[in-house]
Formats: sequence, structure tokens, C-alpha cells
Amino acid sequence: MHAPLAPTTRLPIGSDADLAWVRQRVRRAAADLGFSLVQQTKLVTAVSELARNTLVHGGGGSMEMTVLEEGGRCGLRLSFVDDGPGIRDIDLAMTDGYTTGGGLGLGLSGAKRLVQEFTLDSRPGKGTTVTVTDWATGVPGPRTGAP
Repeated sequence: MHAPLAPTTRLPIGSDADLAWVRQRVRRAAADLGFSLVQQTKLVTAVSELARNTLVHGGGGSMEMTVLEEGGRCGLRLSFVDDGPGIRDIDLAMTDGYTTGGGLGLGLSGAKRLVQEFTLDSRPGKGTTVTVTDWATGVPGPRTGAP
């Protein structure tokens, strides 16, 4: 279990304006914790997809953001919670190319690839919770093996 550094912040997701606010708050928190620009971009990309799913497929909900500290490193745990219809077939929903909304079908599976930890809990008729955790790794070292 990861130890929280600060209380959890809960942000509503009920409109497109909320999506922008959620992305902005996550980027600011990640920057403050020392996430590199690449890490921030990957995390905000995942957040954008998960927040939009919460709004579009879940009918709205919230994101819970918790700052973590473990072994001298800092991270963020983000949970996207809705009381929508749930996901009937999680394995299918996690398959690249599967879509229910006419997109590219890379949403959930793409978000999973962009973060270090990913869990999805969903029950038909009971809603969905997707939790991601990412840790600041600092500035990347020099590239090796390339001219």
C-alpha cells in the first residue's frame, strides 16, 4: 500500500469544462512533484482519456487525486469513479481497436500503457472505477547507444 502524502482531492467530472480543469490540476500536481515533461505529457494524456470515458460512458462522476510518498519518491494516484452502466466485458474493452464510441479503440488500453500502475473495477449496472498510479522518476539520463 502506498502512503498518502496529502489528503485526497476530489474533482467533479460532469462537463467538458471539468475535463479541462482535471487535466490542468493533474499537470500542475505532476510538475510540482518533479515529474519530467515527458512523464507529465503521458500522464495527462491518460487522464484525458479516462476523464472523457467517465463523462461520456459513465454519465459523469469524479476524479480522486492523492499525492503519494514511498521510499523517498513521490507519485500520484488518480481514481476515476462513475455510477454508470459499467463495462460488461473488461477483457474486450481492454483490447486495442475495440470501441463503443466510434473512436480508435485505444482509450483504456492506451491509458494503461502510459502509466506505471493501472487497475479497473467495473460491474454492469454498478459503475466503473479506474485507478492509475504514476511515480516521478526525475530527469532522464543521457541516451546510450545512439550517435
